[in-house]
Amino acid sequence: MSPTVDELGVILLRRLADQPQATQRELAHETGVSLGKLNYALRALVDRGWVKAGNFRRSSNKLGYVYLLTAHGIEAKSRLARDFLARKMDEYDALRNQIETLRREVQDEADAGD
Repeated sequence: MSPTVDELGVILLRRLADQPQATQRELAHETGVSLGKLNYALRALVDRGWVKAGNFRRSSNKLGYVYLLTAHGIEAKSRLARDFLARKMDEYDALRNQIETLRREVQDEADAGD
């Protein structure tokens, strides 16, 4: 399943913080999105001022692009991760409640059938 836009932003910021030299192809493969979607997401991060892309293709080491988190990007990474965690915890709690309700319903039906 492909990550949502918010999830992709969090994933990319975390990944780029750890490995700024990762290629777009590697990032697309690791996140399970198309190269076009990955490029679009990276451009959005650059446009927001959260990531700075440096082109080193002309240098002798042929790194290509390096993606560096800006100070705003580091702040955004923390905020997005915190918000993402809160959403996932809410989803987890709702799912746990649904499971418990279904478990009781199944048990009640089994008890009624005895």
